[in-house]
Amino acid sequence: MTQLTPEAQAIVAAHPNLALPVVGEPALNYSRDDAVYRHAKQACLALGFIEIDAESVALAWLAQAQRTGRFDPQAWPDEPVDFGLRPWPRADAFAACPKALGLYAVLPDAQWVGRVARAGVPTVQLRFKSDDAAAVLHEVEAAVQAVRGTPALLFINDHWREAIAAGAYGVHLGQEDMEIADFAAIRAAGLRLGLSSHGYAEMVRADRMSPSYLAMGAVYPTTLKRMATAAQGPGRLAAYARLMRNYPGVGIGGISAAELPEIKATGVGSLAVVRAITAETDPEQAAARLMAAWAA
Repeated sequence: MTQLTPEAQAIVAAHPNLALPVVGEPALNYSRDDAVYRHAKQACLALGFIEIDAESVALAWLAQAQRTGRFDPQAWPDEPVDFGLRPWPRADAFAACPKALGLYAVLPDAQWVGRVARAGVPTVQLRFKSDDAAAVLHEVEAAVQAVRGTPALLFINDHWREAIAAGAYGVHLGQEDMEIADFAAIRAAGLRLGLSSHGYAEMVRADRMSPSYLAMGAVYPTTLKRMATAAQGPGRLAAYARLMRNYPGVGIGGISAAELPEIKATGVGSLAVVRAITAETDPEQAAARLMAAWAA
């Protein structure tokens, strides 16, 4: 990578909490000639942002400078208008869910869903993996039954058709599902929609669907699924939450009780956990401790 301009160096120096290790030698590809954009693009790559995220932030920095009439290396862009996001309210938005979803447990089967819902966890997700369509439908229906009589909000991971058929509260989809899911059908059925994101470009893409909430991560390293991007860290999560403040935000990925204070400090309204509950000897007690710490 070429020598950073003084302006790019100033951006890097002002935002060390956003830095990740730089992998390889990032190429400087510019889509604009503007100096502010170029300074910002250099700085974002030096901070370890992947190309598409560096481009997104650099364009936002240019828009911010044009809107405010000044370039300030301290002012990391966090205004939705500078990223081209539409204002709220929106006529095409999915049904709303609580702004603060609280403790959000991601669980492998309906039995776990029922157990955790009865323990008082406010938001639960069924992440059931199977190629057997009948087994998937059975598990989704069982999960919907399992939360009845509890205040828990149930999201179904991936299986949006089954979620509609079973009358679940909502569905959670990854970026890869956005190409194949029938969003009109999900919206028409009144289900809430949660979308995963792993950086600026994916958040901007998800925003076009006006979902009910945005999950942002992975915050910390996780072995539960293969991630295309490095763990983002709490500094970036805080920046994402500021930009996407019109959404309920969910921090996800490798979060345990030890990281809860860091996640809470970012301003997201929810933390998603897996092993922090399911790997514990007493899952109900673990959930109670997490909920108490989050509410403190």
